[in-house]
Amino acid sequence: MKYIKLYFLVAFLAFSCKTVQETNTTAAKGIETKTQDLRGIQGGMWIPSLLEGMNEHEMQLLGSKMTAKDIYDVNNSSLKDAIVHFNGGCTSEIISPNGLLLTNHHCGYGAIQSHSTVENDYLKDGFWAMNHDEELPNPSMDVTFIKRIDDVTAEVFNGISETMDEASKMSIINQNIEKVAKSAQKEDWQEANIKSIYNGNQYLLFVTETFNDLRLVGAPPTSIGKFGADTDNWMWPRHTGDFSLFRIYADANNRPANYSKDNVPYKPNHYLPISLDGVEEGDFTLVFGFPGRTDEYLPAVAVDQIVNVLNPARIEIRENALKIVDAFMRKDADIKIKYASKFASIANYWKKWIGESQGIKKSNAIEKKRELEKEFSKIVAEKDLVGYKSLLSDFEKLYKEIESVSLARQYWIEVAYRNVELLGITFRAYQLEQAYLKGGEPAFNKAKESVLNSFKGIYKNYSPKVDKPVFEKLVTLYAEKSPKEYLPSTMKGVNFGEITNNIYANSKLTTLEGAEELLIGTPEEVIKKLNEDEAYVFGKELHTVFYTKLEPKFQELNLQIEAVQKQYMKALMEVFPNNRFFPDANSTLRVTYGQVKGYQPFDGVYYYTTTYLEGVMEKYVPDDYEFDVPQKLLDLYETKDYGQYGENGKMPVNFIGTNHTTGGNSGSPAIDAQGNLIGLNFDRVWEGTMSDMNYDPDISRNIMVDVRYVLFIIDKYAGAKNLINEMTLVHPKE
Repeated sequence: MKYIKLYFLVAFLAFSCKTVQETNTTAAKGIETKTQDLRGIQGGMWIPSLLEGMNEHEMQLLGSKMTAKDIYDVNNSSLKDAIVHFNGGCTSEIISPNGLLLTNHHCGYGAIQSHSTVENDYLKDGFWAMNHDEELPNPSMDVTFIKRIDDVTAEVFNGISETMDEASKMSIINQNIEKVAKSAQKEDWQEANIKSIYNGNQYLLFVTETFNDLRLVGAPPTSIGKFGADTDNWMWPRHTGDFSLFRIYADANNRPANYSKDNVPYKPNHYLPISLDGVEEGDFTLVFGFPGRTDEYLPAVAVDQIVNVLNPARIEIRENALKIVDAFMRKDADIKIKYASKFASIANYWKKWIGESQGIKKSNAIEKKRELEKEFSKIVAEKDLVGYKSLLSDFEKLYKEIESVSLARQYWIEVAYRNVELLGITFRAYQLEQAYLKGGEPAFNKAKESVLNSFKGIYKNYSPKVDKPVFEKLVTLYAEKSPKEYLPSTMKGVNFGEITNNIYANSKLTTLEGAEELLIGTPEEVIKKLNEDEAYVFGKELHTVFYTKLEPKFQELNLQIEAVQKQYMKALMEVFPNNRFFPDANSTLRVTYGQVKGYQPFDGVYYYTTTYLEGVMEKYVPDDYEFDVPQKLLDLYETKDYGQYGENGKMPVNFIGTNHTTGGNSGSPAIDAQGNLIGLNFDRVWEGTMSDMNYDPDISRNIMVDVRYVLFIIDKYAGAKNLINEMTLVHPKE
């Protein structure tokens, strides 16, 4: 496998960026001088309903021409009406009056894969619907709009007093959340849910609308949509056309409905016009979406534990799984299709954690946090803020206590739950047995139906011959390196080669037919058969230890840590009133604003903002699974047939900005100063992946597909002019 490949980085410097000495960086220095006073307002993931005031002013300083109400308005059409949570994990945006949805190729990857076969491989060849009838349904997918955001902090904290212990507080808070959500004003087809921000110091209610008739409209081949694959992942310069197209369908009243041939394209309250004018350094950029999780306000001891204890274990586990799976994928086309999405998912965070750890160390982030904590302690002592004096020592004590259980928990998650598929299957069977023990036959029957449905999806893309060596390697790592006090007795002093051979030769759980056979009969008969199965017995020991020893201890300590973190967050805002504090990401709708801007990753090198199709051709390696290029794209490049999408005889592909993004922002629109679509967010630079814990405006950059490249591929490459014709293309700079 082409893992991180430092020689590629050297090649990138040769053809995609220029070394810049201090004596000849006039252009870069001029830009830096012009924008250095704006450095302090880069970063942050802000609640769109709370933009008026400081955020609105900051955006305008960066070049925005929009008001806060242009971005979020309950009573009138605004940008938020075009922003959609895509299948619970990514972001997407509406780009036509007919519900046409744009997101990343990697966000739609599972859907594209599900429609692919060896004979009709849409991953390899791409897919384009030339009319509505050719669009492909995806019954297991949905998208969600945010209709309204209300602050309900006072209602949620009703009845809480400072003298209560944390468990009592949370009990009342959870009761209040349920009550407030149930009484929320909404339509019958809408939902209401409540999320905390600022570590539980504030609560917001989100009224949502979810559509589950979502159809695949278009996707480029992976040689465009995933160009560079694992080698280029998290890297800059980048040359990836990471996009796919779906369409939302609704009933005759434009409301959510289950899939039906009678459904019609959704009519949005707002859709994004698309700018053909491109970007240049210093241009304003707004990224709107659903970032998954950040931890910007963790204490130094927590970041130290993540970087030096947890990340190394997770990286090692995934690296070993990737090597094995990759070897099979390279030899077998059917396995390549089956494991394409899973492999990409494993590789994504494997590489992210590597970059994150390196970035934290390189930026000296832990020491900077310790310096902040020294200043915090000094002010707390000077002002005699008694309630805050023990916070840092409490953190030290609790993180020391939780370290071994956190590490053991990560081994269970990465081995037993995520990366050994057979153990993941035994986990679902284990949940079935637990349902019977706790709820009897009714609970068993309900759980059984769910398990059978999940098995159908799992086994469709499962190969025991791939999973077997993964099992042997990863359970060996688990036994050798997980804290021994949380290790099942069945994993101590055993030969894992023999255990592996025995399990994969005899377990019925290695095939769908075998699994279905085990689940036939009364609850007692099913459970008896499961407990006689070699794989289930092995997995059950792991899962039992997790639920009886690991998880209870972890949750006990984590609840205490969360209580201290909540108080620490409150204390930080009180002790440093002039600092900017945005709420950590938690998969709720956020705005992050910044500028198109290059950066200096290390001495003597400056990365410019934009890459071009020329760079694709310079990376091109015929028949390589990461760097191959379709013949038609080669032809378009040779003839420079870029249509209205090119720029000075070149075809822009990707660009970077200072927007603060994370997982979940994949597919988020990059929006210009006037509210037009200019790009599609899909990644971050490797040096800046630490931004989940330490955003640094000097090197944290998000990576976006230039929307002109998206249009070029749809129009010139795919010939899908029907899709271009339903969009609104504009020239705001003219």
